[in-house]
Amino acid sequence: MNLSDLRPAEGSTRRKKRVGRGHGSGHGKTSTRGANGQGQRSGESIKIGFEGGQMPLYRRTPKKHHFQRPERYLPQYVIVNVGDLNRFAAGATVDADALQTMGLIRREMDGVRVLGDGELKVALTVKAMYFTPSAKEKIEAAGGKVEVLA
Repeated sequence: MNLSDLRPAEGSTRRKKRVGRGHGSGHGKTSTRGANGQGQRSGESIKIGFEGGQMPLYRRTPKKHHFQRPERYLPQYVIVNVGDLNRFAAGATVDADALQTMGLIRREMDGVRVLGDGELKVALTVKAMYFTPSAKEKIEAAGGKVEVLA
């Protein structure tokens, strides 16, 4: 086998469309551009949103006249449920770094919020930005402590 024998898998590539090479090619005369008009001329470029002179959509739609804070600037919290904390050993301190090493969260973002879904069977010290009342209750009922980070 030589490198010159290698070919792409069948159907994986298509031949380049060769336009303007005469009638026999199937792409002769107007070279697939149509008969007349803006798109047929050379150097044709139409701005994004141009609708042939019709009032474009971005100018037809009503605009907001008040400031709205974009979602990307709002704080992004990582959510962890109380039931997920059973992976930790008894007496362990659970914070963002510990959750990351255990694989419960990918990254800390702007903080961790603990929700009360599930049951906790291990006494833990949990440090997070926010706890729902049910989560706080379940952690303390299991003999653990809750520390709210500022």
